Order: sequence, then structure tokens, then C-alpha cells
Amino acid sequence: MPAKLTVDLHPIFRSDRDIDNAVRNVIFRAAGENVPLVEIIPGKGSGKLKNRVLAMLKQPHIKKLYRRVEVAPGNDGMVLVHLR
Repeated sequence: MPAKLTVDLHPIFRSDRDIDNAVRNVIFRAAGENVPLVEIIPGKGSGKLKNRVLAMLKQPHIKKLYRRVEVAPGNDGMVLVHLR
């Protein structure tokens, strides 16, 4: 079992559908494999992608899978999702 899963959204930042699928897939995979931490890398940029990811993580069917979400300390371009 890996200690964490990481998904980098830089290569797919232009496609909203691909972003949603990538985030949803990594969260469900981590929950299914009992991985305690997911790193989502939207990058620093203007913050639109990070806000999209944070809004997506607030959806009820995803929210019940994790304990908390935080922006990585010292790195605004990474979102950490701590699973249950």
C-alpha cells in the first residue's frame, strides 16, 4: 500500500471533464486502497484550477470519503486530502 497518491493537473488543465475525472478517480482509488493521503497539484497560477478542485472536493459524495483538506504548508500549488 503506498503512503500517498499524487495527481498532477498541469497536463490536463484545459479540459474540465478530464480534471473532474482525474480528481474523482484518485480520491476513489485512495479510498478503495486505504491510502491515507492524496496530493493534488493544480499549480500556483491564478488560482482558478485550485478553486475548481476545492469546490469539487466539497461535493457530498466525495466529502464523505475524506477527513480534511488543506493547502500544503509552504506550497500554495498543492492540495492535500487526508482520507478517513
